This record gives sequence, C-alpha cells and structure tokens, in this order.
Amino acid sequence: MTSLYDRHRAVIPDWVALYYKQPIEITHGEGRHVWDADGNRYLDFFGGILTTMTAHALPEVTKAVSEQAERIVHSSTLYLNRPMVELAERVATLSGIPDARVFFTTSGTEANDTALLLATGHRRSNQILAMRNSYHGRSFSTVSITGNRSWSPTGLSPLQTLYVHGGVRTRGPYAHLSDAQFIEACVADLEDLLGHTRDVAALIAEPIQGVGGFTSPPDGLYAAFREVLAQRGILWISDEVQTGWGRTGEHFWGWQAHADSGPPDILTFAKGIANGMSVGGVVASAEIMNSLDANSISTFGGSPVTMAAGLANLSYLLEHDLQGNARRVGGLLIERLRAIGAGVPAVREVRGRGLMIGIELVRPGTDEADPEAASAVQEAARMGGLLIGKGGGHNTSVLRIAPPLSLTVAEAEEGAAVLEQALRTV
Repeated sequence: MTSLYDRHRAVIPDWVALYYKQPIEITHGEGRHVWDADGNRYLDFFGGILTTMTAHALPEVTKAVSEQAERIVHSSTLYLNRPMVELAERVATLSGIPDARVFFTTSGTEANDTALLLATGHRRSNQILAMRNSYHGRSFSTVSITGNRSWSPTGLSPLQTLYVHGGVRTRGPYAHLSDAQFIEACVADLEDLLGHTRDVAALIAEPIQGVGGFTSPPDGLYAAFREVLAQRGILWISDEVQTGWGRTGEHFWGWQAHADSGPPDILTFAKGIANGMSVGGVVASAEIMNSLDANSISTFGGSPVTMAAGLANLSYLLEHDLQGNARRVGGLLIERLRAIGAGVPAVREVRGRGLMIGIELVRPGTDEADPEAASAVQEAARMGGLLIGKGGGHNTSVLRIAPPLSLTVAEAEEGAAVLEQALRTV
C-alpha cells in the first residue's frame, strides 16, 4: 500500500516543506495536545504555526462553526453579513487606530498584500521600506518585501523595496551597542536612507519577527522610526500576523511596545484570530482604507463561518485573560529555558516574550548558526512527545516555541523537560 508521504510527494510541490525525516499526519487534537495517525500523543508547542491560538478543538469555537454552518456557509461581501460586522466592530475597537475600518481576507499574506495596495495607492508611490530578516507572506508582492532569502524565491517585484536595520538586536553591525545607542544608530540609518529615495509609501515591520526566529528590536524603536516617517507622510504598517491577540503577554498587539508615537497607520492580522479557520484582515483609518478609487470585494474573506469562529475565539481569549496567561506561563517558561540554555554550549540565546520564544543554536565556541543541530533537536523533541517549530535568518537555526495561549504551568514544565533532554543530545 502506498504511504501518505509517497502520495504527498507525487502531487504536492517539492517546495512545500514537511517537518521530520519521517513526516507525521496529525489526525486530531484537544487542548494543548495532538495525536498522529499512529496514535502517538504530542504536547503541541507550535500550534499550527501560531494559528491554534487558544486550544485544539475548543468547544466554544467548534460549536459556533457548527451552528453557523447549519444556517449558511457562504454569501460573500456583496451582501450584509452580521458576523462579519460584529467581528469588525470588536477588532476596530481593539486595534487602537482612530476611526478604524476593517477588511477581512483569508490569510496573513493576503492581508499584507492588501495593506501594500492601500499604502502605495494612498501615497502614490511604489517604494516600500522593510526590515532585514523579515517575512510577510508568499504572494508576489509580499515575497518582494521579505528580507529573508530562504523565503524569497524571486527578485522580481512590483515594488521597489529598501531594507532597514533594526529587526535583529543581537546580530549585525549595531549589536554591540546599548539599547539607546542601537535605536539612535538605526534611526540615523533610516534618515540617511530616506535622503537617497524618492517619496516612500510605507514602512512595514513585524514587532517581533516570526519566521526570522522571534527576533525583535529594543522597545521604542518603531516609535522613533515613526517620528521620522510621519514628518514625510510615510505610513507605518505593523504586521501583527504572529504578534497579535496577546501572544506576547505584555501587550495585546506587538506595536504597543513602541507606542510613544501612537498606533500604526495600518495594522494587519491573521493566524490565531479564528483558532485555525482561515481568517486574515487589515485595519486602517477611514481616510486610508476608503482611499481606493475602484471596486473591491473578497469572495471568501468575511465568510459567515470563519467570522463566527473568530467571534467565539476572541470572546474566549478575552473572557479567560489568555494574554495574562501568556505573560505568566510564558515568563516562567522562558526563564526555565534560559536556565537550561546556560548549561548547553550550543545555545547562543533564548529570547522572546510571552508564549513566543526562540532558542538560537550555534556551533559551540563560535557564533556560526547550526541548522543541523536545530533539526536534530526538533527530531529529538518529537521523539519525546513535543512538537516545536524552526526559523531563523541567515540559516534556520532557531527553535520556535509558540504553544496555544491556554498552556498550563504543568504543561510548560513538561515541555521544558523534553526540550532540555533534546538539547543535551546535540
């Protein structure tokens, strides 16, 4: 009998990556755990790439999806849609953007694509500033602003992209500086860059770089950037696809760590909002959002079923203070992992916030990334019953840890113990 892996390879493109030397088929989940087709149970520390935000098979979400599907599955944005309006009202209020309008899409890629359309149209410019080591999606336009070679398969682009320093604190030419000096140097670099460009439409930035290995600048960098940008009318797009909805613990949105100059002009979101259902979106002021001068709809964005899931999931997250749980349990987990890492020569850094944690691995005694070690630890963790992700800039050498936000202290300790054992196999 042909295995599912062989069937996958026969019909799915080679560039669709699979984890593990012997890829697993996840068949079902509950809470923070999933099971594979062989009956193995795993503690899930990656949540479908930060998408299963609250818990697997959360009853409140599955009930909302089922009840909505029994009424109507699809109608499109050409008709009034109560669940879409209700979710948009809540997201607009939570966004912090004055006079906000919300447009729903089906993914983070599409959300960022829409944000770029809004910014370039509003500013009448195709020049975009992006951060080195960034990732913003897999469409033609978002690939062209992604500052990570591993995820950018073409240099062709509808945009002119210029890359700015600052997304990675502990590597690069400014790594040796203090936080204040780091921000000052990055702002000076930005000002110098703007002196060589035509009118720029926007800066797009992830407050914490996801695929890049959960790297981030010192708090306040993007606020300092925004002061420079605002003087020239340049918009700030905050890509909250991975940092949104309280995952960082300290803030509901990643941009709030850089809030001195106010909220971003445009905010994008996706991933966890619907706990695995396909939802993304864009928030912007009415002035920016309504500036498109042609018709536009979304056939599947704002689907009644996915909106029902989003409403139920957001309500659960807020009512159970999962942001606070991410802060408390994530704080304990990151300190536990730092203590483990201090005794493992291959661990260069343990970083992150809340339940968004990265462990960067290097060849011991050097600063050289070690992707082979990252793969080995990931395999060992799976054998121990723990699923984690990978990422990183120049080389995929960062273990990415992002469990559902309802993670318990006991589960955090269990996962840390498995990771300790896995790291000591390197």
